[in-house]
Amino acid sequence: MAKTAWIFSYKLKKNVSEEQFIERTKKLHDEVISKAKGFISWEHYLQDKVWTDFVLWETEEDANNATTVGQGKEVTENFYACIQMNTCRALISKLVKKY
Repeated sequence: MAKTAWIFSYKLKKNVSEEQFIERTKKLHDEVISKAKGFISWEHYLQDKVWTDFVLWETEEDANNATTVGQGKEVTENFYACIQMNTCRALISKLVKKY
């Protein structure tokens, strides 16, 4: 089975510092995402206030199933409270070829 990535881009709300966001991301990672079946890694990238996340999963099924693991959890709500949701773009993409 092919590795699959969540690829997200977004901007933070104006009142949210990078430090606060990283802290909330780490908490979400540690308490929820990293414990989901098939989780491999989560990386943040930043360019001109646009964040891009690459979250890798062992399979496409794992990636799809993990989209709901944080629902209803305070730690998840705290993470999303940092993001301007109208700027958020998301893809779930399967690895085709690695060079």
